[in-house]
Amino acid sequence: MTYTIREIESKDNKIIETIIRNALIEYGGNHEGTAWADPDLGRFSEIYGTTGKRYWVAEDEQGRVVGGTGIGPLPGAEGVCELQKMYCIPEARGTGISHQLMNVALEYAKNHYKQCYLETLDNMVSAQRFYEKFGFHRTDVSPVTTEHFACDVKYIKDL
Repeated sequence: MTYTIREIESKDNKIIETIIRNALIEYGGNHEGTAWADPDLGRFSEIYGTTGKRYWVAEDEQGRVVGGTGIGPLPGAEGVCELQKMYCIPEARGTGISHQLMNVALEYAKNHYKQCYLETLDNMVSAQRFYEKFGFHRTDVSPVTTEHFACDVKYIKDL
């Protein structure tokens, strides 16, 4: 399968929100303290696109959006960005599209930040292995306190 990665457009907002919500339900993250409660979840095309903040979607050969990821500043942590809302539909997982999305995100992040931070859930074990393949290191120290208080696993990577 060949995928196309592009910046998010307004037509993608609801699709990406659905992908994220379905994944959170799958992993029991459909509650406060996760992306589930993010008030901007359906407004990505509006909030990404300024300097230092981007969101990309992946489309399959039929033009169907199968996943996405974002980079944005981590408020209160100078020089640190956050890998944001990286999710794919189940049938796209294991196809290599997550690697492509991560490469695009990290390449962008290197041009704007010194470190990249992320938070995830303890039961997202395959995601944790994936992050570690890209050089993220698990940490107990968060650069700042985020709204995602239910995310119990934290990672950071020097860019």
